[in-house]
Amino acid sequence: MAHEIRTFGDPVLKSNASPVTDIDGKLIRLVDEMFETLESSNGGIALAAPQIGVQKQVFVWDLDEGREVIFNPEIAESDGEWVYDEGCLSIPGLYVEIVRPRNVLLKGIDLNGNEVTREATDLEARMYQHELDHLHGVLMFDRMTGDQRSEALAEYRRLTSEETTSARQPRRLRLR
Repeated sequence: MAHEIRTFGDPVLKSNASPVTDIDGKLIRLVDEMFETLESSNGGIALAAPQIGVQKQVFVWDLDEGREVIFNPEIAESDGEWVYDEGCLSIPGLYVEIVRPRNVLLKGIDLNGNEVTREATDLEARMYQHELDHLHGVLMFDRMTGDQRSEALAEYRRLTSEETTSARQPRRLRLR
């Protein structure tokens, strides 16, 4: 069953998620539902549990290697710097240049309960950082400078005030 993706303004997106303590049937169902929600999201590559209203430290993604999940993730190391137009399923239609580390080492638990580490760069590294932010109640707006945030919020309000979804066109803001 696909879930509705929570959008900016929903208080669940600003809360810290709880660590996963037991990988049971209920959690496996949640992961399946998250993948179904991601598939129906029209272009998303990853989804964190808080984005569907579940306060658990889990996110799923679907990149070149296929569908994957991680529980209780953390960034163990990061370096470099990369500016990229970042978007978010919880802030639909808005893409803003965000600076993040280029390289990360992600640690967490896989679906079988095993500890895993993943080295990532560029888009994959950014995706891990973005989804990890969701688990700690941090949104893209929180990663922007004051002026950048003001302009992005104004643009988001404009996008969400449009009457029909079909009229909504994604906007890429060049804000520094």
